[in-house]
Amino acid sequence: MENDMRSIGETARDSGLGVSALRFYDRAGVLVPAWVDPVSGYRWYEPAQLEEARLLARLRRAGMPLADIRLVLASWSGTDTDLVRKLLTAHLRRLESGLSDARSEFSALRALLDQRENLMTSLRTATVRLTVGAPELAAALDTVRFAVSTDPELPMLGGVLFDIEGEDLHLVATDRYRLAVARTAVDGHDGYDGRRVQVIVPTPLADAMRALLHGEGPVRFSLDGDRVTLEAGDGQAAGRCLDHDFPDYRRLLPQAGDRRALVEVADFRRALETGPVRSDETGTHDLSVLRVEDDGTVTVCADGDAGDQGRVAVNRGFLLDALAAAGRDRLVLELTAPTAPIAIRRPDDEGGFSVLMPVRLQD
Repeated sequence: MENDMRSIGETARDSGLGVSALRFYDRAGVLVPAWVDPVSGYRWYEPAQLEEARLLARLRRAGMPLADIRLVLASWSGTDTDLVRKLLTAHLRRLESGLSDARSEFSALRALLDQRENLMTSLRTATVRLTVGAPELAAALDTVRFAVSTDPELPMLGGVLFDIEGEDLHLVATDRYRLAVARTAVDGHDGYDGRRVQVIVPTPLADAMRALLHGEGPVRFSLDGDRVTLEAGDGQAAGRCLDHDFPDYRRLLPQAGDRRALVEVADFRRALETGPVRSDETGTHDLSVLRVEDDGTVTVCADGDAGDQGRVAVNRGFLLDALAAAGRDRLVLELTAPTAPIAIRRPDDEGGFSVLMPVRLQD
């Protein structure tokens, strides 16, 4: 029987739905496979079901509600297309109405931003000169570098924030989906009055600075107007800072998670690399689904595990990057809820951590 049918993997590949999506739509009774192996549970589809799967993928990309998708699929092969046309027209009308409402709200928000621009005081200042330890600054840059955005539409995120306040220097990077923060102490300063100062160092310059940090002694970081400089021994990296304000990252920091797990990084990496994955909505990224058990261990959940209680999905590649950037053999994972950010913390350094946004388990 299997030889006359298409496997779930083939159907996923040719329809654009993804294996996890096909499983979801089977459970929801929307697109039920023609045959399920009673032993393995593997799903098989008739060749004619590929057209339905492709139709389903189109409707899902258009954001049609599941209830309407059911009716479209049920009516698609009939001779009377009136119901399908009405459902498509009604959904398009909803989308157009929603877009009109969104344009109106965004216009109001832009007006508010225009009013605020003249009232806002930048945290950048004319002149700052600091001394920091080379190893500490190198470790801080290594901790946050993986989270820098590469999106040209968001230039204010295309660098590392140097946030100076009192005797602390925080380095921060985010690409919206992940956030990394590292703290290092300021060893000394010249002409700095302790007020908070922020400057965004563009990615190429931050990388050039990191390349200089191979010694053990102190280095000198200075800001003069829009120009930032790092001096390390006989080397120097200098350039213009980004003429943007960084978002208030402190508002993005998660509360302490109610489920914490101490993980051995090497073992956890192997579990992620070899364990089950799901596809995201676009089908381009692998997701790992995590759950902290009552005994404090972390389980990489298989697709189809009963119940979503306590499970959190995260981009597997982002999580692996965060584990590598933390630079520790053991790390603490904090999970709160499926919709709350995941925190990866160092057991010995609360000032250095990263945050990953969860991915909704839609299928």
